[in-house]
Amino acid sequence: MIDYQKQIINAVKKVMPTVVSIAVTKDLEDIAADMPEEFYTLDPREQAMLESRLRQAPRDENGRVKMGGGSGFFINKNGTILTNKHVIADPRAVYSVITSDNKKYETKILARDPINDVAILKIENKNVPAIEMATAKNLELGQTVIAIGNALGEFQNTVSTGVVSGLSRFITATTDFAGHQEKLRGLIQTDAAINPGNSGGPLVNLDGEAIGINSAVVFGAQNIGFAIPIDQAKKDLEEIKEYGHIRRPFFGVRYMILNKALQKKFRLPIDHGALIMNEGMPGDVAIIPGSAAEKAGLQEYDVILACNSKKITEEETLEDIISSCKVGDEMALEILREGKKLQKKLTLEEFILHKS
Repeated sequence: MIDYQKQIINAVKKVMPTVVSIAVTKDLEDIAADMPEEFYTLDPREQAMLESRLRQAPRDENGRVKMGGGSGFFINKNGTILTNKHVIADPRAVYSVITSDNKKYETKILARDPINDVAILKIENKNVPAIEMATAKNLELGQTVIAIGNALGEFQNTVSTGVVSGLSRFITATTDFAGHQEKLRGLIQTDAAINPGNSGGPLVNLDGEAIGINSAVVFGAQNIGFAIPIDQAKKDLEEIKEYGHIRRPFFGVRYMILNKALQKKFRLPIDHGALIMNEGMPGDVAIIPGSAAEKAGLQEYDVILACNSKKITEEETLEDIISSCKVGDEMALEILREGKKLQKKLTLEEFILHKS
């Protein structure tokens, strides 16, 4: 039997050539164009100081300012890469891939899936080493895992080990240096160190197979990191192969999840469900015209109590239930309207997040 340490070493050797660093750079003019309005209300001396720092910031060989970095990994020999959506979120930035042998490639973005924080990239190389993808469905608490990535955006090919600390986590986490937050569901929790910059790198088992995509770290906590199960990325890849883009089911309502406090505020007879209502913005509507919800006859101020016999609560929201469905799935709804319970049926339609 191969000893534990040897298993880790062998897994790292197997995976390391498939892991890439993703460099994020930006032209100075684009940075200036994206400056927040608050910048122009600063004292002129503060503005000048910030502009000076920006001019002195590190540049790449094309003169672009280095904005940060992330990680990714090849999933086939044709140069397709998995990473996080938030790693490549800036539409004005340029994204370059650096392989483990320090070769640099410009990338093409094939798709972004903001629901699952997954992105798919491609480089022009048809002979790259590819990772093997397993499944996260059979993971057990205490199972050894290995995280590999570009830690802190500068330490390439960093390896950390740990165990699976939790499964099916739902968090709102800071995912990058800029403080952006994501609502992420169904995550793998691990105590393997996942630092900013590790985002998009693989979480692997002792056989060197990808079981997740490193995604988030909770700042202020120790040894708590999260990864997206690889199965979610597999679904995205299958849809791109079949349809040319990622498909997501679209319900078509704006709503508020009820609880005991809101029940008291609105004097409602129930303390759970999704209350359909607009957000109070000019031109805002509660039911999206032409959506599946409108076709099913839903109305503003209806309360959706349950979908497919699943009770809607703060712990399991309408969004949670929809995210587990596919385009074309039929949903049986229990509705509360003016004190009466009604049954409705709705067929989920397609909402295209990104087309290549």
